[in-house]
Amino acid sequence: MKRVFLIVLDSLGIGEMPDAAAFGDKNCNTLKRISASPEFCIDNLIKMGLGNIDGVNFLKKAELPSAAFARMTELSAGKDTTIGHWEIAGVVSDSPMPTYPDGFPSEILDEFSKKTGRGVLCNKPYSGTKVIADYGEEHIKTGDLIVYTSADSVFQIAAHEDIVPPETLYEYCRMAREILVGDHAVGRVIARPFVGNYPDFTRTSNRHDFSVEPPKETLLDAIKSANKTVYAVGKIFDIFAGKGVTEKAFTTSNLDGIEKTLKVLDTDFDGLCFINLVDFDMLYGHRQDINGYAKALTEFDRYLPEITSKMRDDDILVITADHGCDPGDDSTDHTREYTPLIVYGKSVKPINLGTRKTFADIAATVADYLDVDFKCDGESFLDIIKE
Repeated sequence: MKRVFLIVLDSLGIGEMPDAAAFGDKNCNTLKRISASPEFCIDNLIKMGLGNIDGVNFLKKAELPSAAFARMTELSAGKDTTIGHWEIAGVVSDSPMPTYPDGFPSEILDEFSKKTGRGVLCNKPYSGTKVIADYGEEHIKTGDLIVYTSADSVFQIAAHEDIVPPETLYEYCRMAREILVGDHAVGRVIARPFVGNYPDFTRTSNRHDFSVEPPKETLLDAIKSANKTVYAVGKIFDIFAGKGVTEKAFTTSNLDGIEKTLKVLDTDFDGLCFINLVDFDMLYGHRQDINGYAKALTEFDRYLPEITSKMRDDDILVITADHGCDPGDDSTDHTREYTPLIVYGKSVKPINLGTRKTFADIAATVADYLDVDFKCDGESFLDIIKE
């Protein structure tokens, strides 16, 4: 029985890629930025070899790393959550998903209003917390929905839970998902419920993402087709539109995601447990909170010994990220960065895997380890790391 635990530290980039300027990014390095915070303490990741990765010259280096490690290059034409996770799962995206720096066209919003029976407020790129501060009161008075986007390929709908209950908001998102196809097939339609009274509105944990389906078979589909288990913890189920998932557990925070992962570690299964810890990105990267980001990574690091202590002899732990989101640059958006790779297990040789050409090398390696037939754009490094 072979188990792989694949943890995505959402947005933990480790330095800008050579083409970062083409994506509007400069001087970005998420990990380096937070490493200067007094809240930063990641001794366990350091021992595994995080500081030994190519280009990570600002952290201590382990003399004898306990894990294999690498710097991962994003081959896809994007820097968002959906494309990043798809590439980790073996699907490289040649074209970026559509974005709307000037808001969504009238034909989209007119059809959306017709389906929902509600008007639309905002319709421009906006910070998720600022948009409810600026439009929340008008939304409560009129019942109109707050529709906004960002630099990412997203159609976001914010609504007060007393005005639009979450289940109704989810139905509106499904309506939007049906409209947003073809040239307007955004990566995600996102429900953003909030509560409170003006001016003290706060977003709730009832967020839900409705992703476009991957364009072809992913690692998850291949594992499921081989009659093995695919646990989706956090927003993994949403990112893959449920395809290839056999078990799912939604989460309310990083800590909740870690606790649910610890429970899965105690279960018997043959296959993959795919985990996304979103707080790094959602609560700290986008909100330019350097200390909060550092504190969250420190919290994850503290749980690493408990995670590894529950691993069995044949288990493999993979830690990586899907893009960057530098909390100290001049933008609140994602950043085009390399990502880290840590591969740990009793059967894993602690070795420097260099700089990999694509995130999809992870998918190829996991499929190889689980004896699953899966052809993708990545190259397996299993033979290199096997003891």
